[in-house]
Amino acid sequence: MDNERIARASLSRLMEPQDAAGLALVKAAGAADALRIATGQLSAGPALEQEITALLADNGAGTSWAGIGAALKRWAPRIPDLAPERDLATMARLGGRLLVPSDDLWPAQLADLGIQEPICLWWRGLEQLLPGASRCVALVGSRDSTSYGASVTGDLAYSLAQRGFTVVSGGAYGIDAHAHRAALAGGSAAVPTIAVMAGGVDRFYPSGNEDLLRAVCNQGAVLAEVPPGSAPTRFRFLQRNRLIAALSAVTVVVEARWRSGALNTAHHAETLGRAVGAVPGSVHSANSAGCHRLLRDGGAVCVTDAGEIAELASPSGEALPETRAARAAEHDGLTLEDLILLDALPLRSTSSVDKLCTVAGLSQESVRAGLGRLGLLGLAVSERGGWKRSKASA
Repeated sequence: MDNERIARASLSRLMEPQDAAGLALVKAAGAADALRIATGQLSAGPALEQEITALLADNGAGTSWAGIGAALKRWAPRIPDLAPERDLATMARLGGRLLVPSDDLWPAQLADLGIQEPICLWWRGLEQLLPGASRCVALVGSRDSTSYGASVTGDLAYSLAQRGFTVVSGGAYGIDAHAHRAALAGGSAAVPTIAVMAGGVDRFYPSGNEDLLRAVCNQGAVLAEVPPGSAPTRFRFLQRNRLIAALSAVTVVVEARWRSGALNTAHHAETLGRAVGAVPGSVHSANSAGCHRLLRDGGAVCVTDAGEIAELASPSGEALPETRAARAAEHDGLTLEDLILLDALPLRSTSSVDKLCTVAGLSQESVRAGLGRLGLLGLAVSERGGWKRSKASA
């Protein structure tokens, strides 16, 4: 087992998500040396401290930096609990895995978080490439959703999933649950929905959503940046919101009170330069006050259907299939293997034949032959030795 993976597994237990000092240390020293410094096996030295100080200053976190000594004292109580092999064995037993930024499956859009990019991701679900930000939409809102919020969320998630978008949410009661459930029902994308958890993925939280989250695991992905066994604290709920925003091109707040965690997700999306949408509701409904606040303050665009959200996700005007039937019509005549291969092709970056074999579960001969057929049909293009979908098939 490589040192990088072991180190990042350890660091995710040692440090809280969004621990700016810890993330800067990893960025400056690398995961393996960062772990040795954090556990007192290696001295940081003045040059490294200066580099960390500069990184934090560049990212607006310099005022909270009290030096490496203060950070070491903060991490010290957790050192006896480090057991990365145990955590990795837990994930293997659950059929999950640990992702690190150097992995092929790592979501590239998380790099937009800069220094706040997570140290690692604990993953349960299908082992395949997650779609890029342009094909992901976050639907978030109140846990105590009204019947109006539930209905609107179901319509939006189902329609977006039929258009081939991946619906991202937080796995909670209310709007989150309605979003995941409808996306699973309507999904034509390879990954219909992603649940980003505030606690460990070894136990589904809240317990009332266990069956739903298990279905998300089976058909999509459940992710967390905290290791197995971690409790979903209020602070971690706020921390995970930045991941929901970073994974998605658009964050839509369907229903939210005046002071709601969903507004925190919208704020992260704005900070990242992502689009934010808000669904209007009754002026008499406290559950829509947060949405109206976003619209009044100018931080969000009013959205009322999946088409308007799709436009926000694809401002360049790329052709977006409107229904599952429309997608099927475009792909008439393709064999099952060619359809699987087409779903495995990335939209933005290119992928190698070997990687496509892994993602699609096909032999090299089948992949090479299928790429030739898809290329002739104008559904796939080759660039610099790799392959991706053409815009016509997106």
